[in-house]
Amino acid sequence: MPGLLRGMARTAVVAGTATAVSNRVSRRQANRWAVQDSPDYPQEPAPAPVAAGPGRVEQLKELAGLKEQGVLTDEEFAAEKARILQS
Repeated sequence: MPGLLRGMARTAVVAGTATAVSNRVSRRQANRWAVQDSPDYPQEPAPAPVAAGPGRVEQLKELAGLKEQGVLTDEEFAAEKARILQS
């Protein structure tokens, strides 16, 4: 049973991360198209600095909870944490 929970937890973390990344890419692309279509903005504005948003913070909290429960190993935790922080 712990193996099943670990697999389900890992799948949930990966799916959540993938959804967040997909949404971010979609928003960024929509903004680029809007800028290109607007005659008022001949150049694309500089991108805003990436800050840790609530989605990223929530993912990290969930990840820490899974590690505390013993669902994730230290290596798995470190890998997922790095992936979340790089997105």
